Amino acid sequence: MLVTGADTFWGGRVLRSLEADPTMEVLVGLGTRAPSMPLERAEFVRADETYSILRRIVDATQVDAVIHTFLLVDSSFASTRTLHEVNVIGTMNLLAACGDATSSVRQLVMKSSGLVYGSTERDPNTFSEETPRARPPRTDIERSLIEAEALVVDFAEENPQTAVSVLRCANVLGPDIVTSIGKNLSRPLCPVIFGFDPLVQFVEEGDVVRALEFATREHLAGTFNVAGDGRLAWSEVVSLCGSRRLPLPPILPSLPIAALVRLGVYGFPPELEALLRYGRGLETARLRAAGFEYCFTSAATVEQFARHLRQAKGAGRETTYVYEHDVEQFFRHSPAVVRRPSPVGPSRGDATAGRRSRYPTDTSRAVRRPH
Repeated sequence: MLVTGADTFWGGRVLRSLEADPTMEVLVGLGTRAPSMPLERAEFVRADETYSILRRIVDATQVDAVIHTFLLVDSSFASTRTLHEVNVIGTMNLLAACGDATSSVRQLVMKSSGLVYGSTERDPNTFSEETPRARPPRTDIERSLIEAEALVVDFAEENPQTAVSVLRCANVLGPDIVTSIGKNLSRPLCPVIFGFDPLVQFVEEGDVVRALEFATREHLAGTFNVAGDGRLAWSEVVSLCGSRRLPLPPILPSLPIAALVRLGVYGFPPELEALLRYGRGLETARLRAAGFEYCFTSAATVEQFARHLRQAKGAGRETTYVYEHDVEQFFRHSPAVVRRPSPVGPSRGDATAGRRSRYPTDTSRAVRRPH
């Protein structure tokens, strides 16, 4: 298994989950920076933003499947150029590696976003996987995601021997992930657009990881929406999270908040403005019909996030994982480290079982630093 975006929240979470599966004999993670969390069995390879090294990695490892998680879905964290390089050029290089004549890849799962549907006054209340856009994309991030998905669709048609699935996720909330929506809901004042109170839908971070794994294990092919049941009014979400509404004018609402955005107090990307006007709902019957079951509804996702916010207010400073190459190599290879048996155990015939054993859980604290 090859997982792109090992340096991101999603790639790190997927790799850690797959590490617990004894049937995964080889796990490789690619990222442009250090891994986002400690990896025990998975090997990490650093790549550039366009993932130009992918062809060599796929050819060398002969992986069976690829989970593509590194697409950017929040424009507040990237420039227009970066969005294109990561979402479009990076996906293009990935597909070139998977479609090579010598490629062993027979499955590709891509994490995408409900942003491809857009949010306009002409849109329906709920989008199915076949619902067309009512208007052309207005934001750079929508354009880059649509172009990336188009590349994947073409790849699927040209490579029928490969099972290709695209998961379009609703707005994600959770205790660990950082998003523009989550940041705004955690502020004392949360932006709303005067005269608008749209219905919004969420999916819990853990359900997204489980959906990616489910699509991989079941060899799903096609496009699937991923979202918790039900929708809530934005004003209700703001209230549940303990924030107060910050009304913005319906015409050019980003102008009054521009100064706060420049100071880093708020992140208000254009795709969030569209959502706070018209909302967005995703139909999830297709993924459920395939056998997937969610752990959280939209309302439960918001309630869990609200509890996390309340607990965080009384907690001390959190710690985050910091990748330190020398420390990680010590834990992996040093004869001084006691190798405790893995709860799942190595797979039969694994010649490197001793090297891949899990190291003691308390050693991971040595690479944590306060941020």
